Amino acid sequence: MEELSEANARWRAKVETMDQKIFDELFVLEIANNHWGKVDRGLKIISTYNQIVRFNGVRAALKLQIRDVPSFIHKDFLGRTDIRYIKKTLDTALPFEGYAALVEAIRKGPCIPMATPFDEASVDTCMKLGIPLLKIASYDINDWFLIERIAATRKPVIVSTGGASLKETDDIVSFFEKRNIPLAINHCVSLYPTEDDELELNQLDFLRMRYPGHVIGLSTHEYHDWTTSMYIAYAKGARTFERHVDIEMDGVSVSPYCSLPAQIDTWFKAFEHAKRACGVPSSMRRIPQSREIEYLNALVRGVYAKRDLPAGYMLEHGPSLWEDVYLAIPLQKGQISCRELMSGEVLLKDIAKDQPIMIDAIDCPYAHDERLRSLIFHRGL
Repeated sequence: MEELSEANARWRAKVETMDQKIFDELFVLEIANNHWGKVDRGLKIISTYNQIVRFNGVRAALKLQIRDVPSFIHKDFLGRTDIRYIKKTLDTALPFEGYAALVEAIRKGPCIPMATPFDEASVDTCMKLGIPLLKIASYDINDWFLIERIAATRKPVIVSTGGASLKETDDIVSFFEKRNIPLAINHCVSLYPTEDDELELNQLDFLRMRYPGHVIGLSTHEYHDWTTSMYIAYAKGARTFERHVDIEMDGVSVSPYCSLPAQIDTWFKAFEHAKRACGVPSSMRRIPQSREIEYLNALVRGVYAKRDLPAGYMLEHGPSLWEDVYLAIPLQKGQISCRELMSGEVLLKDIAKDQPIMIDAIDCPYAHDERLRSLIFHRGL
């Protein structure tokens, strides 16, 4: 625990000057399977989700996957379509002009263009396209050749931690902190799709404690509902969120880990619901609502005379106090309550038995504070 505290202090000091706001309440919509390498499909996906983002008024990025096929796949394996990952890479490949068309379409809407480059040449492609926000996939978290090329761009980065060890995560966080490059850290379970009992959402607490000053997020591949994990993740402090998105088009089957437009709309609305329910940040005390105060004030006991009390009489705490007064509801407007009953209060007028003791009938600090007097006269029945 002492080691963790020292690490927290060290990391907090390092990230003080880093701008993390770009990640706050940011939704990353990853275009699933890279739109199968078809520009028209990609444009339709972008158009659809631009509308949903605009309708919900959220901050979002539409993310592309970029691979430079000649450098990403060894030339001797370019024809090996029996290898699933190679076939998928070839099926989803696009020329530079295709990526440029998609990035331009993203920019015309409310979303931020974003990309995951999988090789050094693709990082250069991202820069040529003017992409402002980059992602490091879970399986590249210790690919230091790629990471160094990404860091050289000085662009803000989101990293997913699916399958990463603690040391690997520590190392990449430290690497970006030393270079003063904004970094968000996503909890991720790299199972496609992910079952509800595999989500490990308590890792959000762990990441927040271990890497203070960084925005912590959730990259998820669940497929049963689009509300529950949002409620939990937001309450645990996640502030950036990622899902794969797709559309039904041309009879192409949608992968089970992908979300469709109506589901993303539900997801956005769950975020707004969670945000309202959680209220003010955990770093500050909430201000109670006026109707809450009114409700509680109605339950506060007022001070009543237990016997006839003469002007000039002093109320003193002790056994004799309960021979002079008693506490009961309702509390009436202008009446002192159990909260204001102080030892040494002097009555300024006669108080008959069973009558309320009013604030203007006693000499006490509350009687001379206009703000407190006003509150007392405006509460109760």
